[in-house]
Amino acid sequence: MQAVARIREPAHIVREARGGRVGVAFDGAPIPGTASDADVAWLGSLPSLWPEWLGDRSFAEAHGTRFPYIAGAMANGIGSTDIVMAMARAGMIGFFGSAGLSLGRVTAAIDLLQAELGALPFGANLIHSPAEPLLEAGIVDLYLARGVRRVSAAAYMGLTPHVVRYACTGLSLTPDGRIHRKNHLFAKISRPETAARFLAPPPAELLDGLVRDGKLTAEEARLARLLPLAEDITVESDSGGHTDNRPLGSLFPTIAALRDRLAAQHGYTRPVRVGAAGGLGTPASVASAFGLGAAYVLTGSVNQSSLEAGISPLAKEMLCKADLADVAMAPAADMFEMGVEVQVLKRGTLFASRAHKLRDLYKTYDRWTDVPAAERAKVEKDLFKADFDAVWDGTRSFWNGRDGRQVEKADRDEKHKMALVFRWYLGKSSRWAIEGDPTRVADYQIWAGPAQGAFNAWVKGSFLEPAGARSVVQIARNLLEGAAVVTRAQQLRTYGVPVPEEAFAFSPRPLS
Repeated sequence: MQAVARIREPAHIVREARGGRVGVAFDGAPIPGTASDADVAWLGSLPSLWPEWLGDRSFAEAHGTRFPYIAGAMANGIGSTDIVMAMARAGMIGFFGSAGLSLGRVTAAIDLLQAELGALPFGANLIHSPAEPLLEAGIVDLYLARGVRRVSAAAYMGLTPHVVRYACTGLSLTPDGRIHRKNHLFAKISRPETAARFLAPPPAELLDGLVRDGKLTAEEARLARLLPLAEDITVESDSGGHTDNRPLGSLFPTIAALRDRLAAQHGYTRPVRVGAAGGLGTPASVASAFGLGAAYVLTGSVNQSSLEAGISPLAKEMLCKADLADVAMAPAADMFEMGVEVQVLKRGTLFASRAHKLRDLYKTYDRWTDVPAAERAKVEKDLFKADFDAVWDGTRSFWNGRDGRQVEKADRDEKHKMALVFRWYLGKSSRWAIEGDPTRVADYQIWAGPAQGAFNAWVKGSFLEPAGARSVVQIARNLLEGAAVVTRAQQLRTYGVPVPEEAFAFSPRPLS
């Protein structure tokens, strides 16, 4: 039954006339154990199965891809231009990880991608920045000016004028009366209430305000009232980075049902796709996502250990050694004061416990001088490796160049000053991992979810085990090919064929 893996040939389910065994015959191959077709009874057949056919075909049609697969936008450029270019050339989509980068860095990355890829599809990240609305607005200005047609909106708890403006700019009517969407917004969500905001037309007050401010035309706003804000919703289950740790098996059906209700309520006439992300590190998990009805899949953690990822070789080696449980939750730098957490690698680094220490101090004390002297000395020695005032001087200079209002607030509010200094450590910890600073390994912040450990276990002993062999395209192709094998085996099982367990196994192999 190893032949179950032959997914590109039609399969015929047969029963032997003598003995009654049920088996599978493939086109171009003899039926095992029989002399002729007369020795079998034909019970049914399955057509060929190709990895390209997994998911919703409207995804490939809308975005010009071969496969229903996305490499997610890992922040600080870890979702690198190299990843994006490799994915685009392989018939998939990569999102550039612009979150946490300066406007100049993002501009340079977009210019490079457009020069290298031409008309091939790619995207970039747009992260909700409640503490820096001007940065969020500036990123949207850049994407619209440069004609970035696909954007992954992440960490949104509510809608902002900026994300609405991006999605609705360029809406127009075709000669046959259909609405043409110029910009495609992929909304990454993990809660039904957030999904509902992206699955509905934008609120009238936001549209009216954008028209009043000259950010949208009256026609764009009129057409926006007839469409969901996003036609691609990525359901993010337990994952690296920002996550609510929800299981995909519970979250995805809930969001899909919500999509169906809102589509009927608003009378949408074209597909609203729901994709899956989080925990996708093996062929079986990818197959299960498609089995739940995912239009596409998005991977994140597993791409961080790829050759093309914008993170240091030392951090990649640490990721390659991770087991399933080698992750932990830690305070997030961008939403520190709000108590938001991210999932990070625990093995080989003390970042999670040290970040929680800073969070506890922030919650307990209103100013740095209120912290007991012994605690202050320990934090300065082990975490900052400098005194608080020295770190504040550098932090002040950074914010004066980025958003001077943060410095003005810190001068009035000692607790805000303490938050900015603590956020310095949380932000630098990811930079140290990206740069591979050997003196700061204990402080590396590496975003990762359980999928990384599952992936490592799957590829053990294969050509994908070493970090130096993990190209992002080989990771993607093997996950998709394996998912097709698992799907094929399950299809045969539903026909009543006694499919052996080994038929569900797929070992990584170089794929072209």
